[in-house]
Amino acid sequence: MSGWGVRVIVLLAVVGSYWLVYQHGRSVERAEAATASAQRDSGDRLAEVLGERDARAEEQRRTQAQEDARAHAQEERTIADSGAAGADAAGQRLRDEGAKLAATVSCPGTDTAAIERGKAATRAAMVLSDLLSRADARAGELAVAYDKARIAGQACEASYNGLTRPAG
Repeated sequence: MSGWGVRVIVLLAVVGSYWLVYQHGRSVERAEAATASAQRDSGDRLAEVLGERDARAEEQRRTQAQEDARAHAQEERTIADSGAAGADAAGQRLRDEGAKLAATVSCPGTDTAAIERGKAATRAAMVLSDLLSRADARAGELAVAYDKARIAGQACEASYNGLTRPAG
């Protein structure tokens, strides 16, 4: 072999070794990129799982807050209904007593002026008894409506607060 052939072989050997080093560098770079990508994907998946878990926990907290608000409102309605029934019974007793009083306001006797005054007093007592009865019934209706509105408002507020306030 001549000097020229040796040079070509050496040159090819040098170029070949550079080519092999370059290819090795690329494969190492690809392996590092694949490792980094796998780590990033693993981190992304972990963040996704944690996010889903936190979202489920928040959804459960909100659902529980809604259920607590609903249960408390039901308790309040039961208490208000019981109070209204007691007030209705007391109002009925008051109306009955007023009617009895109005019925007994007559003046027995022989004096016609006294009898007429007794009849007028009886009519006035009956009107007042009827007025008391109506006023008491209306007050009862208004109290029931107020209780319902108050309980609904409190339930709405508790429900809203359960949805908007963070857990803690």
